[in-house]
Amino acid sequence: MRKAFADAVLTQCGGEDWFFLTGDLGFMALEGIQSAFGKRFMNVGVAEQNMIGVAAGLARESLRVIVYSIAPFCYARPFEQIRNDICLGQLPVCLVGNGGGYAYGHMGPTHHALEDCAAMNALGVRVVAPAFDEDLSALLASIDTPTYIRLGFDARPAGTVVPEYAPWRQILPGGRGAIAALGPLAGVAWQALSDLPVDSRPALWAVCGFDSTQIPPQFFDQISTQPLYVLEEHVAQGGLGMSLSLALMERGLRPGEFVHRPALGYPTGRYGSQNFHRAQCGLDVISIRTMITG
Repeated sequence: MRKAFADAVLTQCGGEDWFFLTGDLGFMALEGIQSAFGKRFMNVGVAEQNMIGVAAGLARESLRVIVYSIAPFCYARPFEQIRNDICLGQLPVCLVGNGGGYAYGHMGPTHHALEDCAAMNALGVRVVAPAFDEDLSALLASIDTPTYIRLGFDARPAGTVVPEYAPWRQILPGGRGAIAALGPLAGVAWQALSDLPVDSRPALWAVCGFDSTQIPPQFFDQISTQPLYVLEEHVAQGGLGMSLSLALMERGLRPGEFVHRPALGYPTGRYGSQNFHRAQCGLDVISIRTMITG
């Protein structure tokens, strides 16, 4: 999504009041932004805590700021600065973490972001996980509160067209309950289910946010007596599964069956590609299809 993100920044954030900060990252991706923003593009170096402080200072001057880094360096390393400098003042800084989940694969656990949504949600930051490249323009068009955007890889089947952006979107109809897939996992599930008969598969929903008030009634109708499957490349603690469970409890709803597949960390003690880790967690195409077909 890096290129799609850069294109969206150029189309949605081109005003003179926008600043773009990066922590010594973005080679072969951000050059267009650097050229267009000029002095409003800042490479602050490997100094993420300072980068958040600079962003907060700019935001206090009524300027609009995007902060970009590899996901764990965007939310984990400067966690205190995000809390103190951005959240306490409710400054509309947009934090962009590239490579959510296991996306940085072989670079290992230090470069994986498995608890980022929980950490940012705990601070009251608006967390969004775009599922498809086209989502980014809609997301960047409205940044009026502390926001964390979790970038991944658009994994939808080749040649498909995605519905217009919404925090919850039905991607595929189905007659056997529903799948709620966080961010890019919607594309992985789309690959797994697209050729199954409608009556033998669950409906597939791409979930891009954690605000339970945005869940459509249609989704609750689909799971009232049928299975609910929750897929997320994020640990169970503080993730979509927990958030959705609370939403169901508050509404007095109970699905016919609840199946939750989160990121499991490193169950074998090994690490490898993103797809290796997804397979370990039952989140790859084959595992998702087997989950549904048996």
